[in-house]
Amino acid sequence: MKLYRYQRNMALILCLYEQEVCGYPLSIFFIVVNEFCERFSYYGMRAVLVLYFRYFLRFDDDLATSIYHTFVALCYLTPILGAIVADSWLGKFKTIIYLSIVYAIGQVVMAVSAIHDITDTDRDGTPDNLTLHIVLSMVGLLLIALGTGGIKPCVAAFGGDQFQDHQAKQRSTFFSVFYLCINGGSLLSTIITPILRGQECGIHSQQKCYPLAFGVPAALMVVALVVFIIGSGMYHKTEPQGNIMLDVCKCIGFAIKNRFRHRSSSYPKRTHWMDWAEEKHEKLLIAQIKMVLKVLFLYIPLPMFWTLFDQKGSRWTLQATTMDGNFGALILQPDQMQTVNPILILTLVPIMDSVVYPLIKKCGLNFTPLRRMTVGMFLAAMAFVAAALVQIQIDKTLPTFPSSSQSQLKLLNMGSIPLTVTLPNNDPFVIEAAKASANYLTFEEESIQVSFQSPAISRTISLAKDKRQTLLIPSNLSAPMWEVTDDVMAKPEQGANAIRFVNGMAGAVNVSTFGSIDYSSASNYSLISNGKATFTITNGANTCEYSREFGFGSSYTLLIPSHFAWGPTCSESISGVEDIQPNSFHMGWQIPQYFLITCGEVVFSVTGLEFSYSQAPSNMKAVLQAGWLFTVAIGNFIVLIVAEIAQIEEQWAEFVLFASLLVAVCVIFSIMAYFYTYMDPAEIEAQFRDEGGKEESDKEEFQMQKKDSVAHHNQDDEAKQSKM
Repeated sequence: MKLYRYQRNMALILCLYEQEVCGYPLSIFFIVVNEFCERFSYYGMRAVLVLYFRYFLRFDDDLATSIYHTFVALCYLTPILGAIVADSWLGKFKTIIYLSIVYAIGQVVMAVSAIHDITDTDRDGTPDNLTLHIVLSMVGLLLIALGTGGIKPCVAAFGGDQFQDHQAKQRSTFFSVFYLCINGGSLLSTIITPILRGQECGIHSQQKCYPLAFGVPAALMVVALVVFIIGSGMYHKTEPQGNIMLDVCKCIGFAIKNRFRHRSSSYPKRTHWMDWAEEKHEKLLIAQIKMVLKVLFLYIPLPMFWTLFDQKGSRWTLQATTMDGNFGALILQPDQMQTVNPILILTLVPIMDSVVYPLIKKCGLNFTPLRRMTVGMFLAAMAFVAAALVQIQIDKTLPTFPSSSQSQLKLLNMGSIPLTVTLPNNDPFVIEAAKASANYLTFEEESIQVSFQSPAISRTISLAKDKRQTLLIPSNLSAPMWEVTDDVMAKPEQGANAIRFVNGMAGAVNVSTFGSIDYSSASNYSLISNGKATFTITNGANTCEYSREFGFGSSYTLLIPSHFAWGPTCSESISGVEDIQPNSFHMGWQIPQYFLITCGEVVFSVTGLEFSYSQAPSNMKAVLQAGWLFTVAIGNFIVLIVAEIAQIEEQWAEFVLFASLLVAVCVIFSIMAYFYTYMDPAEIEAQFRDEGGKEESDKEEFQMQKKDSVAHHNQDDEAKQSKM
């Protein structure tokens, strides 16, 4: 009976494995869905990550950028670990399962770390113990880096294992669909998660909804894991066959050690330093390693490209927070501008393959892979030049705040008649009724004399250094106390608008979300999102509705003047004083830099993968893939060095520095590419396999005709040396 059950279960598993849909193994569909959900999870979390660091954990721009790129670098270092574990220990299937569990736990921890109510004991909307949130987020990111990096080299290869020999065409189509799922998941997640982040949520107070922005990717990662497990019975699972990367490391290590042992001049030199491994390792393996090292040498300049490319998720996103995201019917959040990259990739890849490259070939130009990569690096440098030009225009719209030895003052006339004012070192000027002075005035003194011509009154006003302030001038100039308020000293964060009300009426009023405001006083600032906002003003007996459209990143003082009258037209007498102008430079100006960096990615990254594959020995393509991913990690570490050590105050200057470095590296790479000789790994491997077979036949002949075989063996050695 047990034998019958075993046979029946095995038959069922075999039936599921052999089941096909349109010529494709049924198991492939589970892998494709898994990849789509996993990429949605990763890119969705990453899209809002730098803003989470900046505005929730309160890191400054440089630290937020550094932590972001450290995380990305780890995501591209751990694939080496994942490949070793899968090939030499657990196998691809178990590696994907176990590391996906780690991955999902990391995403959940990230979502929990963003819940401000966990430590918000005073319920003011900000965490009281940021250390706990920082620790949770760092643990979550470490688990995510281990998970996403560990399964990266396994999933695509595991999908390829599902096809049989007669399904070569379907296997090729699978990899195209697999790449499409990566970009599709990236595109959707970078659209959806910033929208979720822009919502407001919370138990005790409403804040930007980072828990939801991280929670949805966490849910998608759980879905990816469940879908992959459901298809378990249908997969073809290959056993671990040993890791070629370990063999490569052992061979290189032995060559170095053996060369060091025989460093004396009494030992004859060898053609290549890897030849010192011949005493222990096969010549075919040594020849394959030589080919790999030749390509890896070309990889040395490549990290600088990734240094620039991955900043679209950090520096460029922070740049977008100071820009106007109103596209008419569509309002983009700063982190949603990253969607331009996957959209352009899906558009440009087929255009390059079917139009641009054939056209260049028709013109008689030899556009080799290394030349394409050189052009890609140059395009990335030009993208950062474009970003620097955009930053210069943004800087022109930013307010100039006082230095530590200066004070800035604005005067607000709450009365119903114009006032002529005289201030030290300034000509007399007029402030209209219910209006403010045109600009902030800068003073070096600690106190100033404010004089009015009609009626003739003077007051001494004390100023605070390193601050912007507003002098509230009451309708009754003889009032004993004149209030001086502290104004905002920075652009409001995340494109929000800092709004406050000033009450110029004789009695107190209550304004929705601002509370009660006394006579001749100002409320605290509240952050209001872009778009239309409506406020309710009441004194207990009367009510007035006031509405206003707000842009991005502005600061306004809304004055309820002394001559305010309740009634249907009450809102018309309320005036707005612009303390900080809204973001006026449009986010659409980032599109050229995204276009250039994406063009650079298409001709650099896609071509680089193709070049690496074509120049790699048959059993070492994974080694070169690991080397390619390692360049991405190094590129992100370079960002850390520049961001933390260079400490360049002007952002545009930092962009120019990165562009200059990449141009210099581009020149170096073009020289290296000029002297590179393209190889045919299959032909080289065939030569060594033929020589190996010849050596075996020589050994047999040696048993029969010892003297003749010795002479023949000497001739064969000479032939091998000439080939090498």
